[in-house]
Amino acid sequence: MLDANLTQQLKGYLTRIRVPIELVASLGDDAKSRELDELLNEIAALSDMVTVRPADGDDDARTPSFLIRRAGTDTAVRFAGIPLGHEFTSLVLALLQVGGHPPRISDEVIGQIEALEGDFVFETYFSLSCANCPDVVQALNTMAVLNPRIRHTAIDGALFKDEVERREIMTVPQVFLNGAPFAQGRQELEQILARIDTGAEARAAEKLAGKEPFDVLVVGGGPAGAAAAIYAARKGIRTGIAAERFGGQVLDTVSIENFISVSHTEGPRFATQLESHVGDYDVDVMNLQTATALVPAAEEGGLHEIVLKNGASLRARTLILSTGARWRQMNVPGENEYRNKGVTYCPHCDGPLFKGKRVAVIGGGNSGVEAAIDLAGIVGHVTLIEYDSQLRADAVLQRKLGSLANVKVITSALTTEVFGDGNKLTGLTYKDRDRGTEHQIELEGIFVQIGLVPNTEWLKGAVALTPHGEIGIDARGATSQPGIFAAGDATTVPYKQIVIAAGAGSAAALSAFDYLIRLPAEEREAA
Repeated sequence: MLDANLTQQLKGYLTRIRVPIELVASLGDDAKSRELDELLNEIAALSDMVTVRPADGDDDARTPSFLIRRAGTDTAVRFAGIPLGHEFTSLVLALLQVGGHPPRISDEVIGQIEALEGDFVFETYFSLSCANCPDVVQALNTMAVLNPRIRHTAIDGALFKDEVERREIMTVPQVFLNGAPFAQGRQELEQILARIDTGAEARAAEKLAGKEPFDVLVVGGGPAGAAAAIYAARKGIRTGIAAERFGGQVLDTVSIENFISVSHTEGPRFATQLESHVGDYDVDVMNLQTATALVPAAEEGGLHEIVLKNGASLRARTLILSTGARWRQMNVPGENEYRNKGVTYCPHCDGPLFKGKRVAVIGGGNSGVEAAIDLAGIVGHVTLIEYDSQLRADAVLQRKLGSLANVKVITSALTTEVFGDGNKLTGLTYKDRDRGTEHQIELEGIFVQIGLVPNTEWLKGAVALTPHGEIGIDARGATSQPGIFAAGDATTVPYKQIVIAAGAGSAAALSAFDYLIRLPAEEREAA
């Protein structure tokens, strides 16, 4: 099951296990059970601290599955399926943490987890191709290791189709708590904690409210925000970064092959490297913070204020706005109703859940055509719908798409409605823009790939925005307000690329520093 390279890596990791662990296997007579049995025995052969045994009284109804348990205790996590692919890291971390290796989280968060009261039974459905799923799986596994009243099972949706259909799961990661739907999509450990620890938000707001003003406050934690924070901190000035989720949209990017000097990486890994690099400097990182309003300084050189969703406010002499963008929605009837019930925005994450089914991809640019090509190898049939009279993707992608027998392309088509049976999506309606006729297509899934919209609604009236909602900036990253700068996909920069966002963030930080040092001395002291 493991190649020589993975075997060698895993053997090295397992030397960090401090206490014995058991791999308790619930197996059937099927091929996947035999594969899991082979994998577990390969793991056990790499360390004297790991043993494999068949399930007994702690048997699981799902087969194949296995429990990773600290010998002689109730400390355990469970995987239903074979956690390879993107979940291999989750498997390694679970082995280490159950084996006594400490998790890489703060003492404050550890104490918060250990203090949780009540019984929490979590189930997370994932797919092996989902780049967002490991964060959720690893967060809940960590919580289960630290608190014996928390239990977690990570379930490969592709292996348990009947269960997935019964629970009407059409997107991953999807989490159930005590049998009821709890969360969908990527979640940080702190986000999960905030939802089950009722006092967490108030404590966080109180802590933030007591912070002294920053010289530079960056709002947004994507490539632009991370670069801005690093460049500002290197100038020796008081720097903070408030991010809704560190990494931003990069977290949803599967493959990155055009960041100069990095031949290939994956979005979540790149986001981790961004956060690690920022951590090398004296930057006050405030993650999981959503900005809701900007109050510019009353006079030049004064303090700007950022109001957060939890009620706290942060103040700074200069701001760098790098809030990025999000997937654009179709904005048609039924889209919101059937979101995560057939309507989805991540073909890599959710594609395996639609194996053998009929799906549509909305959008004929590179993202849409790439999604259609990927899905064609999984689903039964793909219909690609493009508003324009022709596809806009690169020629090489169009040639590949045209070679696929189970793909149909419809151009000059406007999607007008998504419909379903009340529980799940069953199709869409589109208008033929040339003839004016309407048509319906029966489907089980729709993957929307029609571009981005800037996260700037909260800035209306505070800084100048274009009709498309982008923050207007000059060549130095300056906005319409003195002392407020912006960078990245939320701005009027013409090309939305990671490398361009990082460069723009660096330029904005240098501009903010230049602005600060040119303030009259009395204004610097007053601020």
